[in-house]
Amino acid sequence: MLEVLAGFLLMHFVGGIILTVIFQLAHTVEETTFPQPNAQGTIENDWAIHQMNTTVNFCRQNRLLSWYVGGLNFQVEHHLFPKICHVHYPRIAGIVQNTAAEFNIPYLEHKSFGLALRSHFATLKRFGSVPDMDELMG
Repeated sequence: MLEVLAGFLLMHFVGGIILTVIFQLAHTVEETTFPQPNAQGTIENDWAIHQMNTTVNFCRQNRLLSWYVGGLNFQVEHHLFPKICHVHYPRIAGIVQNTAAEFNIPYLEHKSFGLALRSHFATLKRFGSVPDMDELMG
């Protein structure tokens, strides 16, 4: 019985780590923005533009990773079309990317897992840095 419980806990621990990494690489990287609400409590961008500015794809060409994480590496498409099955994300990603370019909206993507991870660590370093007084006062 203890072996079953230990296996169950390990499975959930590993699954939690995997999901944490996926979500961090899709949201907490150098390219994303973290818009603040205005005085009325409203985020000023339209919903779709907000999704484009706050989510990043990574490893779009890696079919094994896409299968393993259920398409969550196509985070932009996941946010824009949450009710579309992830198997369609690779086909619609090009349409989303072209449409974003047409309207001068950023389409954020890291070509590899390593680039996404590097960007995430750089962001964590930036978040952990104490700003100098010039930044605070300027």
